[in-house]
Amino acid sequence: MTKITRFEDLESWQEARNLTQLVYKATNRDRFRNDLRLCSQIQSAAGSSMANIAEGFIRRSDKEFILFIAMASTAEVQSHLYIALDQGYIGQKDFDEIYNQANKTAMIISGLIRYLCSNQAKSTKQTRQAKQTRRTK
Repeated sequence: MTKITRFEDLESWQEARNLTQLVYKATNRDRFRNDLRLCSQIQSAAGSSMANIAEGFIRRSDKEFILFIAMASTAEVQSHLYIALDQGYIGQKDFDEIYNQANKTAMIISGLIRYLCSNQAKSTKQTRQAKQTRRTK
């Protein structure tokens, strides 16, 4: 397994970037763009998912916490999509495309969180075993 050294190489960040591109494409339409508050909120949520994955990658601790925020941001995008659909800013096809991309991004982030938690649990167990071994010597 190749070690990832740049957040841009993370699949979760790439998918969050795809989500952000879809959101910006949809919000660039006149009717949507004119709803400044909703436009700003959905763009911020999409961008937040990217930024929090990058931040989680760089942090030495609390990675899972930051990634949970990134995952919550994808849910925020999905919620805002319903408003956009109900207001007629986007059609069902665009809704489905962006919603599914947000879902895909969230699932990948969730997998990354599980991986980090399982590695942290293994590391903690190994640390305890090493300390126990030193005490018995």
